[in-house]
Amino acid sequence: MNKIVILIVLLFLTCTTKAQYQTSTNSKGAGYYANPIFAGDYPDPSILRDGDTYYMVHSSFEYYPGLLIWKSKDLINWTPVTSALHKYVGSVWAPDLVKYKNKYYIYFPANDKNYVVSASSIDGSWSDPIELKVEGIDPGHVVDENGKRYLYFSSGSYVPLSDDGLTVAGELKHTYNGWQIPRSWTIELFALEGPKLVKHGDYYYLTVAEGGTAGPATSHMVISARSKSPFGPWENSPYNPIVRTQSRSEKWWSKGHGTLFEDTKGSWWLLFHGYEKDYSNMGRQTLLQQVEWTKDGWYKTPDSVKTDEPLKRPVGVVSEAAYSLNDDFSGKSLNPTWKFFQEYDTTRFHFMDKSLLIKGKGKNIGNCSPLLCIASDHSYTAEVEMDIEGNAVGGLVLFYNNNCFTGILADSENILANLRGWQFPTEKNVIKKHVFLKLKNIESTVDMYYSTDGVNWNKIESSVEVSSMNHNALSGFLSLRIGLCSIGEGSVKFRNFIYKPIK
Repeated sequence: MNKIVILIVLLFLTCTTKAQYQTSTNSKGAGYYANPIFAGDYPDPSILRDGDTYYMVHSSFEYYPGLLIWKSKDLINWTPVTSALHKYVGSVWAPDLVKYKNKYYIYFPANDKNYVVSASSIDGSWSDPIELKVEGIDPGHVVDENGKRYLYFSSGSYVPLSDDGLTVAGELKHTYNGWQIPRSWTIELFALEGPKLVKHGDYYYLTVAEGGTAGPATSHMVISARSKSPFGPWENSPYNPIVRTQSRSEKWWSKGHGTLFEDTKGSWWLLFHGYEKDYSNMGRQTLLQQVEWTKDGWYKTPDSVKTDEPLKRPVGVVSEAAYSLNDDFSGKSLNPTWKFFQEYDTTRFHFMDKSLLIKGKGKNIGNCSPLLCIASDHSYTAEVEMDIEGNAVGGLVLFYNNNCFTGILADSENILANLRGWQFPTEKNVIKKHVFLKLKNIESTVDMYYSTDGVNWNKIESSVEVSSMNHNALSGFLSLRIGLCSIGEGSVKFRNFIYKPIK
């Protein structure tokens, strides 16, 4: 094998997803996988099995284009398909992806309203969002034995839908009060959330979350109930909670928001999310584990299944994930893993000569609507090449929200450090409108570098610790993401974004 081939192989290995890495390195070998199946900020997962292919969508919050759909053949390795939401409607929470009569729908709440988008093909194009004019969050779709459609909400109420699924056809009716959590348990609050319904045998099974989305490690949990009608009355499972973090010592905290589904081989699984101990700033990650049915018709977690231990892979075809965060910007559209914060203005950016030109906006990182992607590793480097045009400031940052961020920036002459919003020149008169910037994040301790040639790197004086940039400290249910900033008057041209996991 010559040196060129070796270099190509090494580059491929650095670009693999977290799911691929964990699947190939778990302690029990190729027949097993390790959670998470989505590493990084992928909360509130909703899954659809369509033939022999699985599709998944997550809460997309203030990141646009929103509602990124993924596909897989084996439930472990996933590839992005398309984003279903391009019109800004606010912060998008727990969606539900469904198929009904050969048409696809995603129901989702945003800014105290509920919406639906639809498409004839999963690949799109997807419609603009239609407001449903009904209160509640976390809509869960169900079809009864007569083919009538309904949406459940976190209140334990449901509403009938029109046959085309695009309007509400009646009033909200309350049907479920949840499972009573023992007062002695340490939880955030009751918070009935995320209803998902599945018909199995003679029963409809309602799966919900309780206990609070974050807060104490033992808060969130998965609860099950069943009824012979989709309208109740509901009988709570004797195996509740189906999934719950029992102790702070566990790897996965606040496990909840479960979806029950059957795979292509007849096995049943629970899809849910959780925070990783010591890495809450990565957001809620997507987790998967098998469930079993009891003789009396309940589903439960098998005694042998532990979320944080290697688990048997689903039976069937093994696929590979086909995406990388690395981007040379040679395409004509954004790679699907890039998202703008709080906007999607296609007039603000364009591609040219293997670069992405973004017009400046705002006066600082917090109001520039940065372009973001999700890191999937505890430790990594991220670097990018920039040309500064006009009086713009460009940056490579770690961004939580408009008020919490940090990173390294540059104007036409100077290198700037930003430490949790405090920004200052750290290296003066060292560049001429062109620079390479790098972040090196080692388990939430971040060093920052610049270079004039992309080979010889200069570490700036300042470093920062970012583990506290998480929901329990800052609220918002967000995560710390890697961002490209174009600020002020002028534009910034970005080239060769490179993300490398550090194992």
